[in-house]
Amino acid sequence: MAHEILIVDDEPDIRLLIEGILRDEGYETRLAGDSDSAISAFRARRPSLVILDVWLQGSRLDGLGILNAIQGEEPAVPTIMISGHGTIETAVAALQHGAYDFIEKPFQSDRLLLVVRRALEASRLARENAELRLRAGPEATLFGDSPAIAAVRNQVERVAPSGSRVLISGAAGAGKEVAARMIHARSRRAEGPFVALNCATLAPGRFEEELFGIEGGVDGSGRRTGVLERAHGGTLLLDEVADMPIETQGKIVRALQDQSFERLGGATRVKVDVRVLAATNRDLQEAIAAGRFREDLYYRLAVVPLRVPSLRERREDIPGLARMFLHRAAENAGLPLRDLSGDAIAALQSYDWPGNSRELRNLMERLLIMMPGNGTDPIRAEMLPPSVGQGAPTLLKFDPAADVMGLPLREARDLFETQYLQAQLLRFGGNISRTAGFVGMERSALHRKLKQLGVTSDERGAG
Repeated sequence: MAHEILIVDDEPDIRLLIEGILRDEGYETRLAGDSDSAISAFRARRPSLVILDVWLQGSRLDGLGILNAIQGEEPAVPTIMISGHGTIETAVAALQHGAYDFIEKPFQSDRLLLVVRRALEASRLARENAELRLRAGPEATLFGDSPAIAAVRNQVERVAPSGSRVLISGAAGAGKEVAARMIHARSRRAEGPFVALNCATLAPGRFEEELFGIEGGVDGSGRRTGVLERAHGGTLLLDEVADMPIETQGKIVRALQDQSFERLGGATRVKVDVRVLAATNRDLQEAIAAGRFREDLYYRLAVVPLRVPSLRERREDIPGLARMFLHRAAENAGLPLRDLSGDAIAALQSYDWPGNSRELRNLMERLLIMMPGNGTDPIRAEMLPPSVGQGAPTLLKFDPAADVMGLPLREARDLFETQYLQAQLLRFGGNISRTAGFVGMERSALHRKLKQLGVTSDERGAG
């Protein structure tokens, strides 16, 4: 979406001149001629940038006073100071008070546009860096080649440019926030902020101040910006939205409908332009039936439903995911990269991963750091925690001391094939087609072999 720029100058001709220059370049604008209207406009809706005259005739505050008020409330919004009576001292003072740059009147249009572009880009980079520091590098895309995850990526590509609200469902750790970030990055709001609020981690009494902010005193002291306001021009993710208190749900319904709200303790409605995404690991229809979730909120959030599959629904992605997490962990810890042996991969694919991709990532980091032995030795199945290893295919636990030498060749071969195919079926979730592709057999031939050996499959997802 277009950046909105607040232009503050006491001369109407200058305001209109700057407005015309900016609008020709696709920017949206708002105008103010004095300090009170400027601060009121700033508080009503945060602009992307402020162009502020230093000298304002008949105004309660001059430009530096307005700059101080803006910096006190929202220092992330860049300000460009302009003046027809500029001196070196004035320019230095403006920069010391937090202005991005100073331009002397009369100015060239090209010079103004260049500074505006640089200020907006610097603001974007600062916001992204702040997010990265807070979140230690969030995932940027859903990884994997399975049909299930490919379908999700396709849905993301289709819904992202639309601007519609999306309700993302899926188990904890499956990648719901990653999907939300993908939607934001591929939307027309990609240059705007992405703000996430985890409803499950907030005490009920703090919800409204986190969402709507606090008005504070007349002079702006004590004012706190809520996530709806911080996400203006971008995307707000309400993560684990089922945990939002029922009394707050009614207020967020109105905010979504009107795209405006009142800060706590305030009486003025703040207008915002925010795309709201929601995520949940619960069945919201059940929550509605139990009276814990408002039906009208559900239908406002679930314009487009999107489900992120659990890791056990896409077991073929596990080897690539595990190796990717190992590679990242090795880079972050400065350790040699270790590979996974075939038996370890089979064990990982056989485990149900209740914590999904998050659990797999944490395990790979722990294994890389804590495993004994040569740093280049592969990680084997017996090195995995019991909770993971106990679900390993039977073949991986084959007792080397068993008396196979006392069996005829045919029986020993049948025993091996039985355990091998049972292991591979478990590894691929009972999917005959994928098992056949991995072991190098035709699907029909594998069926015959399984029938001959008395091995059964539940045919999950065999298609």
